[in-house]
Amino acid sequence: MLIDYENKTIQVKIVYYGPAMSGKTTTLKNLFRKFGREEDLKSIETTSGRTLFFDFGTLKLTGNDWTVKFLLYTATGQDFYASTRPATLYGVDGIVFVFDSQSQFFKYNENSWKELYNYFENEFYEIPIIICLNKWDLDNSLNEEIISQKFELTKHKKVRIQKTVAKDGKGIYETFLDMVKFLELTA
Repeated sequence: MLIDYENKTIQVKIVYYGPAMSGKTTTLKNLFRKFGREEDLKSIETTSGRTLFFDFGTLKLTGNDWTVKFLLYTATGQDFYASTRPATLYGVDGIVFVFDSQSQFFKYNENSWKELYNYFENEFYEIPIIICLNKWDLDNSLNEEIISQKFELTKHKKVRIQKTVAKDGKGIYETFLDMVKFLELTA
């Protein structure tokens, strides 16, 4: 988090992370749509429409005296581009882990979570994390207790699970607000 006292600006970096096809880009697109800022989200995509390196956009929220500038990124989930993930995570203040809640994709979620831990090691437990149980409306969805157990969430200082349906925008705004609270940016 960067604080500029002279210009009364706070800059925060949030990365949406998770396995390929879990809904990271759709989540971010719907968040920007909620703020009426769809044109401010930039994507670097392959010819098939998949995220090549990352999606990026900035949301600014202005209060009476201060402005908070949110730098929002997605990390590519495709293994072919895994080498870009550390650069995307550099200087992160909060992580939204987009989890495909269909049981047949659990192993992909688990591998992505372990990779994330390996980037930060013990510092991982200090980073505010919201886990989006995306696609929870589909059949064969995993429940929160299984994820909490398998991902050892009790070790984290600030972690929360939020059910989302990215394609419909359900839970997306609430996830963002939860992250703002975790980062203690509210009065």
